[in-house]
Amino acid sequence: MDKHFTIVIQRQFGSQGRNIAKLVAKKLGIKFYDRTIVEKVATTLGMPVSQIAEEEEKAGGLRYIMNKFPLGTDDAYMQNMIFQIQKDIILDIADRENCIIVGRCADYLLRNRRNNLNVYVYAPYSYRIDTCIKKYGMTADEAKHMIASVDKARNSYHKCYTGSLPSDPDNMDLMINSSIMDIEDVADMIVDVAKKAFGLDGPKAA
Repeated sequence: MDKHFTIVIQRQFGSQGRNIAKLVAKKLGIKFYDRTIVEKVATTLGMPVSQIAEEEEKAGGLRYIMNKFPLGTDDAYMQNMIFQIQKDIILDIADRENCIIVGRCADYLLRNRRNNLNVYVYAPYSYRIDTCIKKYGMTADEAKHMIASVDKARNSYHKCYTGSLPSDPDNMDLMINSSIMDIEDVADMIVDVAKKAFGLDGPKAA
């Protein structure tokens, strides 16, 4: 049995999946990994971390890398190198500690670990538009464009390296519509499932 447990959150843009993941990490008392992984990759390759962070604020996930090294171009070699470095970082983190990881194809990379829970957070399109407007200060048109572009980038990246979409139910242990309740309650639901799945007794993981 794996010594540590991991929770992977895949999500639609605008579903508040990242915020939910942060709440789950706080409630379980475990590390939260999202942009830190990209920053570690950037440091390894000597890329500007500040620029990646800035782009991620706009689009989330690997948007900067997807734009700089698009799949299907002469820079595919660099894209593959980035993925391999990211893979090593994720596997090392999972071996060292209990944690929650957002995106990064971690659902696929950790699929053979017994103590791993894959969660997909989604929401109706109207909810996602509303989230972008109210939480991120976008106009309706900006929200529609961002949702379409980020979803396309994430799906393309995941499909390239795993052969499936991040929303594939065959790879998920739990799929939640975040619009049906407050995100605090969604996080509590994931925490309850994790505690049962991993046999956690107390409110925090050791």
